[in-house]
Amino acid sequence: MRAIVDHGERVYTVELEPSTRVPLFKPGQFLHLAIDPFDGAGFWPESRVFSIASSPHERVRLTITYAVKGAFTTRMERELAPGATVWVKLPYGEFVVDATNDAVLFAGGTGVTAFTAFLQSLTPDLTSRVLLFYGARTADLFVYGPLVQACAREVPSLTCHLVNEETQGRLEVDAAWPAISPLHDPVFYLSGPPQMLDALAAQLRGRDVPAEGIRTDAWE
Repeated sequence: MRAIVDHGERVYTVELEPSTRVPLFKPGQFLHLAIDPFDGAGFWPESRVFSIASSPHERVRLTITYAVKGAFTTRMERELAPGATVWVKLPYGEFVVDATNDAVLFAGGTGVTAFTAFLQSLTPDLTSRVLLFYGARTADLFVYGPLVQACAREVPSLTCHLVNEETQGRLEVDAAWPAISPLHDPVFYLSGPPQMLDALAAQLRGRDVPAEGIRTDAWE
């Protein structure tokens, strides 16, 4: 473990330095992280899954961000420190954004990590439109705000909206719809707390978005 950043309100970013080259993965995929020792011969220890926030091109490090929500992440908060050893296996998951079509990304809190690798993979010649609506409880918890805004400056067809729940309220489809409506048949990607995803999916269905046009990456 190379570094840990404490963002406040029990939200942390962990930078891992693997002992071998990082396997190839697609933006949006996740890893399993275990704290207890693993020797390769026995069963995989208790673990949790985390979206890989770093770019697939960074083959020498892995980055995850987590909020303390239960017993395992409480243990992470208590035991992890720079220099500690953890075990990871990857890649997993199919929550991969198709950049050939217009896409709308809704991210709540650390759920934005499902999209950061994708955003970093975009190039200035992208012809489809991508909108990101990134919500956080407070301004201090826009952990990836600078990164997504830097991506938007580099990619003209990417637009990022930061929604501060403390001053603007929660992410809502109705509030976002004026920016969404000009897009051509977009696919919606939702990542964040289950209650948020349920609410957004219901609002999208209320806008006659078909089920196949809504993809979710729920986490606890």
